[in-house]
Amino acid sequence: MKRVVVFTGAGVSADSGIATFRDSDGLWASYRIEDVCTPEALARNRARVIEFYNIRRRELLEKEPNAGHRALVELEKYFDVKIVTQNVDNLHERAGSSSVLHLHGELTKLRSPKNPDLVVPIEGWEQRLDERGPDGELLRPHIVFFGESVPAFDEATRIAASADVMVVIGSSLAVYPAASLVRYARPEVPVYLVDPHLPAGHGIRNLKEYLPLRSAEGTPLLVEKLIKEYSK
Repeated sequence: MKRVVVFTGAGVSADSGIATFRDSDGLWASYRIEDVCTPEALARNRARVIEFYNIRRRELLEKEPNAGHRALVELEKYFDVKIVTQNVDNLHERAGSSSVLHLHGELTKLRSPKNPDLVVPIEGWEQRLDERGPDGELLRPHIVFFGESVPAFDEATRIAASADVMVVIGSSLAVYPAASLVRYARPEVPVYLVDPHLPAGHGIRNLKEYLPLRSAEGTPLLVEKLIKEYSK
């Protein structure tokens, strides 16, 4: 069975109504990244950071997977599908995808600041300011803040290197190191891209096809094409 590695970005979740931090009128427009998404911000104003992620978590609970998410679940009937995502929501999992690696953390989990491997799920949307983990430490959002390393990146590169087909959906390929993931695919591996805009300097060596569409529209079309072309 061929392995299809799918790299997804904010454009996939945007079609479910989740704002990206580049949106001029979205949730991020009311906050500066420096105030809510850095280790320094957490140390300086814990309440503000916790409030921001509580709002994002509450927003997530109101959203549903879209046609793009569901199409990737259909792909699993024909291929060994591995999803690597920049997104911190759980919409891929809620749609039914069975193998999802989150590069930038998960909104539905909290972790210890002293032990990054101590990760616990959060019920509902609200993290209490005084919430502590099994090690007694005040828990923080399980999010990779700006300026922090990406612990899952090495695993993601191994997954990319194992691809027989690679698909990039809804990513501007502008956030590093995640954006470089496509370069870890073997040179002969065909790469498909779904996004309204072809990212400048995308670094894709073997771009087989570019669909200039939003994820919810383009992903179902691409999935149908991949099934016809590679599942024989």
